[in-house]
Amino acid sequence: MRYVQLRAFHHVAICGGFSRAAEQLFLTQPAISDQVRKLEEEYDILLFNRHKKQVTVTAAGERLLEITRRMFDCEQQAFELLSESRALRAGRLRIVADSAHHLLHTLALFREKYPGVQVTVDAGNTETVTERLHSYDADLGVLGELPNSRDFDVMPLNATPICAFVPRGHRLATLERVTFADLLSEPLVLRERGSKTRRKLEEAAAAEGHSVIPAIEAEGREAVREIVASGAGVGFVSAAEFGRDERLVLLPINSRTPMMMDEALICLRERRGGKLVAAFFDLAAKTAVRSYVQQ
Repeated sequence: MRYVQLRAFHHVAICGGFSRAAEQLFLTQPAISDQVRKLEEEYDILLFNRHKKQVTVTAAGERLLEITRRMFDCEQQAFELLSESRALRAGRLRIVADSAHHLLHTLALFREKYPGVQVTVDAGNTETVTERLHSYDADLGVLGELPNSRDFDVMPLNATPICAFVPRGHRLATLERVTFADLLSEPLVLRERGSKTRRKLEEAAAAEGHSVIPAIEAEGREAVREIVASGAGVGFVSAAEFGRDERLVLLPINSRTPMMMDEALICLRERRGGKLVAAFFDLAAKTAVRSYVQQ
């Protein structure tokens, strides 16, 4: 088994084909195919199913891919260590977040301090965030449902209450606070099932003997926002994610059960020492402390 064979296998697996792997490695497609074939023949194992022009990873290949992901990520970390200043000048940081609102101040500081680093921010739910971190498709994640795993380093960012919101001019808009009795007499616009906001709202209402029945279900915060702004009902959001919208009024909810949305920055523990990851964590710690002080 040689390094070049593992490298060829790894890139075919993550790129989804021999031709794309060859482009990534600046090699010819026959050269990549030959390296993978030699690896399979030497250990009498099938790593890819080859059907016409489609290539899929076998079960054995999936297990090997888990190892090569760690292997080549360690190689990247070694490279970053040996070229630390260059990584902070011209590296790439990949973030996947269930809500980017919680990163805005940190992102601004990071861009100011490291203007040469390319930052990408993708949206994703809890499952997507953890999957992409585990597969090394992202460096950092932001989520509220903290994984029950020792694989991650976790840093709390903030905790804010779930509030209702209505259009300006709505009969509830003049109230300083609302109760479940106030809200449940209105048509409710809720996120899709599985939403943390919806689940916490339903649990708090149930604790007070109420049932939350949506008049409209919508996927995503922006869809709920636009539906409520049109006058179709009452929506719910964490205070930190409300932002500024002159069309809408945010209403705190009187509830015996606290409805707090916690958000945290996470990364794989083994990647916490990476220069860009560490730099972002350090800045996030400063902005998180400032946020808690302001609250």
